[in-house]
Amino acid sequence: MSRIREAIVLAMGILGLGAFLYCAMMHTKDRDRVVSVKGLSEREVKADFVIWPIVYKEVGNDLAAIHDAVQVKNAAIEKFLRENGVEDSEISRSAPDIVDSQGEYYGNESRPFRYVATMVTTVASKNVDHIRAVMEKQGELLKQGVASYGSDYRYSKIYSFNGLNDIKPEMIDEANKSARAAAQKFASDSDSKLGKIKTATQGQFSIADRDENTPYIKKVRVVTSVQYFLED
Repeated sequence: MSRIREAIVLAMGILGLGAFLYCAMMHTKDRDRVVSVKGLSEREVKADFVIWPIVYKEVGNDLAAIHDAVQVKNAAIEKFLRENGVEDSEISRSAPDIVDSQGEYYGNESRPFRYVATMVTTVASKNVDHIRAVMEKQGELLKQGVASYGSDYRYSKIYSFNGLNDIKPEMIDEANKSARAAAQKFASDSDSKLGKIKTATQGQFSIADRDENTPYIKKVRVVTSVQYFLED
């Protein structure tokens, strides 16, 4: 009788172990089913800072005469800026960059002027819209003999956006919701249920000009990568 009882207990143990292993196997199988999706958040923002170099060149054979001409033109530029509402704290001027053609050892062509002085007055401001309006009046400087020189990439206008931290949380949330919506659609199409997140990676934020014609409008972008478990 005791042997029969022991056999029954052993059989029940084996059945219980088998059921446990089966459930564990099915659970592992379900945990292996995942869907990988990406979520995107994009938005356009206005630049909140501008650097505007005003560049001109003065040429001649007499350094004293060049110095006097530079003083007159610098004064004209600063007067123009102040009259158009640019604050003194937003204006800076670099020392003249003077090239002596007789000191250069390359090129054999004769040059009409010995000295070329490059002057840069820089406006740096948070008031982007106002400075852009002043830029449109820059032609007024021509009447005072100041021909702006803007073909050198070193003196390009620079627009930047520094308010990323203010919009980061909303954009991350938006990207996560986008990823979940994509995963939910995949789960629905495959007759599955969307489970918990397995892994999630936030991509780097990128800030770029919207296009080459409107550098004062920036496109901010972030992509998140998420893996979800799928359940039956």
